[in-house]
Amino acid sequence: MRPPFNYKHLHYFWTVARAGGVHRAAESLHVTPQTVSAQLLQLEDSLGRSLFERSGRGLELTDAGRLVFGYAEEIFSLGSELREALDMFEEGGRPRDFRVGVADAVPKAIAYRLLEPAVQMAEPVRLICREWKLDSLLSELAVHRLDLVIADAPIPRSVNVRAFSHRLGVSGISFFATPALAKRLVGEFPFSLDGVPLLVAGEDAAQRGRLERWLDSNRLRPQIRGEFDDSALMRAFGEAGVGVFAGPTVLEADLLAGSRSLSVIGRTDDVTEEYYAISVERRLSHPCVVAIAEAARDLLFDTTGGDTRAVVPTREEDR
Repeated sequence: MRPPFNYKHLHYFWTVARAGGVHRAAESLHVTPQTVSAQLLQLEDSLGRSLFERSGRGLELTDAGRLVFGYAEEIFSLGSELREALDMFEEGGRPRDFRVGVADAVPKAIAYRLLEPAVQMAEPVRLICREWKLDSLLSELAVHRLDLVIADAPIPRSVNVRAFSHRLGVSGISFFATPALAKRLVGEFPFSLDGVPLLVAGEDAAQRGRLERWLDSNRLRPQIRGEFDDSALMRAFGEAGVGVFAGPTVLEADLLAGSRSLSVIGRTDDVTEEYYAISVERRLSHPCVVAIAEAARDLLFDTTGGDTRAVVPTREEDR
């Protein structure tokens, strides 16, 4: 008869698999390597399977080991979620920290409007925001230094992180230009973009590839005058008349209200900007994250319909 299954043994196995060896796992667990090895043997006895095999001086997971590791990842991830959920109910009167990473390709206005409900909750929350490249933020999320990542793309296939992408919404894009630059455009939109100076998002932005494919499909060859990781900086150059630039249609009213030097020259739903909440939770349960997801229903909406249209200026300064 096999000995009963023990979750402590499973935790030792999980730690060894993540650390890549018994000695490094023993250091993180503050026990001796002999103790770790003994726990692994007991787990293998209880499961009736070998979980590791020797590979040179190291260890590699067997097929059974990879299966067990997948379940262990989910078990201990849920345990971490449980601890964080309980922390939200601790007494003490001080605001809880809510640590959010915002991918630098996400427009600041989108990030603000998504995160605002988190700081308006009945229970006080101290918001801690970090802006960085998506892969770096995901590394921080993996070790629980962040509670959530707001991104313009789901988790890349090349990134090995145990987390989940929750789609918040999608928007088409609008093209903006100063009235002086708009007067120089020739033909109907989108063909009026051919040959014009264009400002684009940096290569890390998911929208960049979609925009380039759309331009190619319409045989449009604008002159790329600048690439920007920061959408606010791109807007500043656009307001100065350096080039046409694109932004999410859901922010169109905000962009026009905040600037008398911009007009919309066209819109398309063939190029979209998508936004995701990435968390270690399979099901969203953190109160702040739930509030963000609910806010996204009002802010973001599916505009994909293949509609490409020009905009006729209506304001006096745009004519």
